Amino acid sequence: MSILTQKTISKKISLKGIGIHSGKKAELNILPASPNSGIIFKRVDLEKNNFVYPLYNNVTDTTLCTTISNEYGIKVSTIEHLMGALYASGVDNAIIELDSQEVPIMDGSAKVFIEHINNVGLKFSDSPIKILKINKKVKIEDAEKYISIDKSNISGDIEFEIKYDNKVIKNQKNKINVFEDKLDDIMSSRTFCLYEDIEKLNKLGLGKGGSLDNAVVIKKNKILNKDGLRNKLEFVNHKILDCMGDLFLSGYKIIGSVKCSQGGHKLTNKLLRELFSNKSNYSLIEIKGKQLPYTFTNYLNLKSIA
Repeated sequence: MSILTQKTISKKISLKGIGIHSGKKAELNILPASPNSGIIFKRVDLEKNNFVYPLYNNVTDTTLCTTISNEYGIKVSTIEHLMGALYASGVDNAIIELDSQEVPIMDGSAKVFIEHINNVGLKFSDSPIKILKINKKVKIEDAEKYISIDKSNISGDIEFEIKYDNKVIKNQKNKINVFEDKLDDIMSSRTFCLYEDIEKLNKLGLGKGGSLDNAVVIKKNKILNKDGLRNKLEFVNHKILDCMGDLFLSGYKIIGSVKCSQGGHKLTNKLLRELFSNKSNYSLIEIKGKQLPYTFTNYLNLKSIA
């Protein structure tokens, strides 16, 4: 994200895959969009009322994925990996056409989305990007789980930890800077589950499209995927990917520091709802400048617009 104007993809991206929960085949097109349009999902299998906006207040279900709906009850589910890829790539505006309810899972990570975005490249506009700057700390707790967001003058940080009794996953923790760090490991980290939980998923009508091609499966103390893990922190890194995608439902890139322990889609959405419940918690800022430096404070002309 080097040039501080709004960006879209330079040309159409087309993908095919299967929904990990629905088991249904889906075709997805990512199209360029004009400045200030944001990210828009369009259900092309439906003739009317088929636009759905990926915003925190449109989230209607967080059971093992993030599902958004419009006022007519039209849904799009499992959006988090694609949204994470758009966030990491610096894409501000895009139209996403989908011929089914669920975004295809691809390989269980954001790797395929990132590769296609990199292949077509980005188109830069003259419109300045808008940044959500956190003014004061907001925290959500749920028993031993928590997530918080606090102010940061220079960066967008995510610190995440998971705790599992399983001897393969165990406890993992990682911290990234969204704007400065190389995010290859985050984007390539796959969704995962315990083998003993598969039956529970099936009883819920979920996981119908899951396989070793799109998820890491752990049975007792063994990883069933023949090639093992892609990186040593793949489990927590996937949770960071999910968190990035869910945070983009704020509608903006965020200057702030996020810390989460054992959270997920539900907790992140609760955090955004609490954040936006009070305008003193944040500022919406236009950034004007030529390059994104390692510190925002010395090089940028920041103009508060909300």
